[in-house]
Amino acid sequence: MAGSREIDGSLDAVEAPETFPGVAVAPPIEPMLARLAEELPAGDYLYEPKWDGFRAIVFRSTDALFMQSRDLRPLDRYFPDLHQALRVRLPENTVLDGEIVVATAHGLDFDALQLRLHPAASRVAKLAKLTPASFVAFDLLAVAERNLTTESQAVRRAALEQLLAQAEPPLYLTPATRDRALALDWLTRFEGAGLDGVIAKPAAGTYLPGKRAMIKVKHVRTADCVVAGFRWHKSGRDSVGSLLLGLYDDDGVLQHVGVTSAFTTVMRRQLARELAPLRRDALCEHPWRDWAGAGAGSSRMPGAASRWSAGKDLSWEPLRIERVCEVKYDHMQGDRFRHAALFLRWRPDKRPRDCRYDQLEISKPYELERIFSSGSSAS
Repeated sequence: MAGSREIDGSLDAVEAPETFPGVAVAPPIEPMLARLAEELPAGDYLYEPKWDGFRAIVFRSTDALFMQSRDLRPLDRYFPDLHQALRVRLPENTVLDGEIVVATAHGLDFDALQLRLHPAASRVAKLAKLTPASFVAFDLLAVAERNLTTESQAVRRAALEQLLAQAEPPLYLTPATRDRALALDWLTRFEGAGLDGVIAKPAAGTYLPGKRAMIKVKHVRTADCVVAGFRWHKSGRDSVGSLLLGLYDDDGVLQHVGVTSAFTTVMRRQLARELAPLRRDALCEHPWRDWAGAGAGSSRMPGAASRWSAGKDLSWEPLRIERVCEVKYDHMQGDRFRHAALFLRWRPDKRPRDCRYDQLEISKPYELERIFSSGSSAS
C-alpha cells in the first residue's frame, strides 16, 4: 500500500464505463484504508512494503479497463501507457487494488509521478514516454466473476500470487511476508528505494471498503528547524495556520523545507500572540525577502502558487530568524519534507544557524529492482 492521498482537485469526475459485464466488483468502490501506528503489530498478520505513489483500483472487464483513484476519480487519461499495458497483461474479469508508481534507477520518484497529472494530452503523451509508470498490485478483489472481498486476506493473497505468477513489467506483485522480523528489516532497508514504511494486514480480515482495517508504520524522525515565517489560519488573523520551516544548506542558504500545521485552536491563537514581536522589521534582512507575497514565481518559494493547492492562499508573514522548533517528520522528498511535519516543542537552547541539513538521517540506497523481483517474499 502507499503513502497515497486524495489528489487535491486535479482529477476529473468519475467517468467509469456504465457497465462492466462479467466483473463481480464494479466501479466505483472505496479502497480499504490503514490507520497509523508507532510499532509494527505482532500476531497473525501479512506484512507488505508501503509504496509511495497513487493508490488505484484497476477494473478489467471482457472489453474495457478502468483505473480508479483513491478518491473515486479516473486515472486512465493521465497514464495511457499503463492503461494499455494492463489491458494486455491482466486477465479478463479481474479487479486489482494497488499503487501507481514511477520507478527510476534511484528509487521511486514521486515528483515525476505528480507531473503525470497534466491537463494537456500532448504533455501526458510526452511524459508517458519520459517517465513511464508501473502498477504494484497488493490485493485482489475479484477474479473470473468471483467476488473475493468477503474472503480472508490470506485467501486473497494466495489468489493474487497465482494470478500474477507470470506478471511482467510494468505490472508487479508486491512482496509480502508473515515474518515480523523480516518486515522490521524492510522498514529500514526499503526506505533507500523510496518506500516509506510497512503495512500490516490481518490475515483473517476481509476487504472492507472505506474502513481503516489495516495498520501502517512509517519512518519517523525528528529535526530542529528554523521558524522563518507563518501563514494565517483560515478562521482569521488572530490564529496561526502553519509555521514555515527552514534548514541551512552547505552554502549557508536558508532553504524552505516544509510546514508544521497540526495545532489546536487554543495553540493557534497563542502562537499568533507569541510570534507577534518577531514580525517587527522581519522583512528587512530576511533571507526570503524576495519571496514575500502570494505572487512569487517558483514553487520552492513559501508564497508561491501551486496547481496542487487548488487555489489556496499561500501568502505568508515573515518572522525574524530567531526561533527554533523541533518537529517530527516521516519522509524526505528531495530536499523537503514529504508531508507536513508535526510540531513537538520549542528549542530555545538551539541557535538558528545550527539547523542544517546535515542533521538529517540519510537512508542507505537500496535497489528497487531487488524489491520488484522478490515476488511473494524478499530478503
